[in-house]
Amino acid sequence: MELAHKELGEDALLINARPSTLETRNLGAYEVVFGVPPKAEAEAVAKAANNAPVKASPSESLARDVAEMKREIERMAQSLRGGGMLLPREATSDLYNILIENELEAGLAQQVAAGASLEDLFEVDATPGRRGATRGVIALVGPPGVGKTTTLAKLAARFGLTSRKPAYILSADVHRIGAADQLRSLAAILGIGFDIVETPVALAQALEEHRAKDWVFIDTPGLAVGEMEDGADLARLIASHPEIDTHLVLSASMKPADLSRVIDRYEIFQPKKLLFTRLDETDRYGALVSEAARRSLPISFLATGQQIPDDLEPASKELIADRVRGAHKRIRTLGATA
Repeated sequence: MELAHKELGEDALLINARPSTLETRNLGAYEVVFGVPPKAEAEAVAKAANNAPVKASPSESLARDVAEMKREIERMAQSLRGGGMLLPREATSDLYNILIENELEAGLAQQVAAGASLEDLFEVDATPGRRGATRGVIALVGPPGVGKTTTLAKLAARFGLTSRKPAYILSADVHRIGAADQLRSLAAILGIGFDIVETPVALAQALEEHRAKDWVFIDTPGLAVGEMEDGADLARLIASHPEIDTHLVLSASMKPADLSRVIDRYEIFQPKKLLFTRLDETDRYGALVSEAARRSLPISFLATGQQIPDDLEPASKELIADRVRGAHKRIRTLGATA
C-alpha cells in the first residue's frame, strides 16, 4: 500500500490480491493490483508520465495504469529476488531481455542490466586435481547419458597422454552394460592403464596401489533418481577422499529446473566443480552461470562433441559470458548474411 500511494497517490485502492500462479510464482508469493478512482486517475497518469499531458478516456487510463502497476509489481518482486535492488525501467533494457531469453536467473539478469559485470557473477577453474595434492586424481560423477565416459577419455588424453606422465584409468561403473568395455578400449588406444573397481573398498585400494601414478581418472556410474541409494557408499568415499577432485558432469541442454534438481541430487558426492557437455546442442547458456553462482562452484571444462580430445576446452569467463549475452548467435547471423 505504501508503494502504491507513492506511485499513484493517496487515492490508490487495492483492486485485487491473489496467490501467484505456477507460471508467476518465481516472481513472488502473491500478485496484487492497484488502481485509482476516476477522479484521481488523471493525476496519477500525469505523475507517472513526468507531468506530460495525457489525452485518454478515463477507462483507458485506468486500464493502462492497472497494467503498468502489474508490471511494476513483477519488476519489484524480481528485483528483491536479485538482492533487493530496484532498477529503473530503462535498466530492464534489451540486454535484460536477452539474458532472460538465454535463461539466466532473473535476479542475476537485473544485476547485469544495472551495470554489474556478468563475468564477476561466477567462477571458472580448469586446474585438474585438488590444490596442494601431490598428484591429480579426477573423478567424474553425474546422471546417465551426459557423456561422462567420453569426457573422462578426453581428460585422460589431454592431461595423462600429452604430459607424458604415468596415468591410470579406474572404472567404478559396473551398472551399465558395456561401459567398462568402452572405456577399456579407449584406454588401450591412448596407451593408458585401465582397471575395474567393483566396490568403494576396491576403489580405495586401487588408489593406494597406483599412488606412483601422476594422474588417476575415475569413471562412475550414472545414477538415476531411484538409484542414488545404491551409490551412497561410493559417494561417501569420493566426498571424503582428500585427493579426489570431483567434477559433476551435466548436459548444457538440460532445462534449468532439471539442471537444478540434478545438482541437488548429486550433492552427496560433494562435487568441487561443474563440467558441462553438449554445448553444441543448445543456444541458451544462462542456466550454466545461474547454477555456478547459486552453488558457488566453478565451471571447469566445456565439451561440445565426441572427438577426443579436441571437443573439450577449459572453461573461460569470456567465452561463457559471450554465449549468455548471445554474442555467438549474432556472429552466426552475420556470417550467414555475409
